[in-house]
Amino acid sequence: MGKLEGKIALVTGGNNGIGLATAKSGRKNGAGLARFTERFTKVNGVRLRYLVGGQGSAVVLLHGYAETGHMWRPIMPSLATRHTVIVPDLRGAGGSAKPASGYDKKTMAVDIHELTRSLKFDRVSIVGHDIGLMVAYAYAAQFPQTAERVILMDAFLPGIGDWTHVWLLRDLWHFHFHGEVPLALVKGRERIYLEHFWNDFAADRKRSVPEVDRRLYARAYAQPGAMRAGFEYFRNFERDAEDFATLGRTPLSMPMLVSPDFTDYTRAIRPCESARSEAWHRRGVATHNVTAPVSPSARRIFPGRAGFHSGRRR
Repeated sequence: MGKLEGKIALVTGGNNGIGLATAKSGRKNGAGLARFTERFTKVNGVRLRYLVGGQGSAVVLLHGYAETGHMWRPIMPSLATRHTVIVPDLRGAGGSAKPASGYDKKTMAVDIHELTRSLKFDRVSIVGHDIGLMVAYAYAAQFPQTAERVILMDAFLPGIGDWTHVWLLRDLWHFHFHGEVPLALVKGRERIYLEHFWNDFAADRKRSVPEVDRRLYARAYAQPGAMRAGFEYFRNFERDAEDFATLGRTPLSMPMLVSPDFTDYTRAIRPCESARSEAWHRRGVATHNVTAPVSPSARRIFPGRAGFHSGRRR
């Protein structure tokens, strides 16, 4: 088990806290996926597909771009031994509807909030990876009374800190790759485009996303409207920046676990005295209870066949 896997397994709060399962436990409990039920519901004007299983306090897992809720399968069975685990496909992804609008992260967070309310949960722990991180933050900022704990992994927050340094990085050209011409260029070549994320952002492309999952995601993003919807996640970053700059004026107080990819985004979080890096003390809109367990040299994580894979910057 790698260092990042071990730290992701950190439990954030007693017997009722969140613990993201390690690769070993994911393999051990693989048969537990049979306990999950696929459901569909219409919330906030959009039809969402989600999986739900387990029993206990609610944990919501929000996937990233170039993925769907399928990415969480390695850890779902272990979490379900102590929690009710809710795994939606975000608006525009997987089996969820792909409307023309609503891809700002505040709106997407409302989708998730209405989903949890429909399941009769007043409080949830919410985990967000990549684009899901932005939705998780928007959820916690808009509905802090319902967010018991928050885990944010592997992205930045538009509008927080000097976020444009990340947004304008040369190697992150995909943030600006949207519109009719990009759609025409990737039509029928969805997998070629998605390989950029699975390979170029992985410390080891052979350990990032298994072949069977690559095929699944390529089919999902080749659905009518899916690639356009995915581009909308990025096109809305400027609106998200305005929204998050406003939301960020109100500090969050719930416990947080933050596993950063772009460390400058951590201005959105202020760690407590026990946090690992002094840099976390100089940024933020959260008041306390923030743990930053990952070294800035960690590159990126992908939940694959064997769980969370990690590596170093190239």
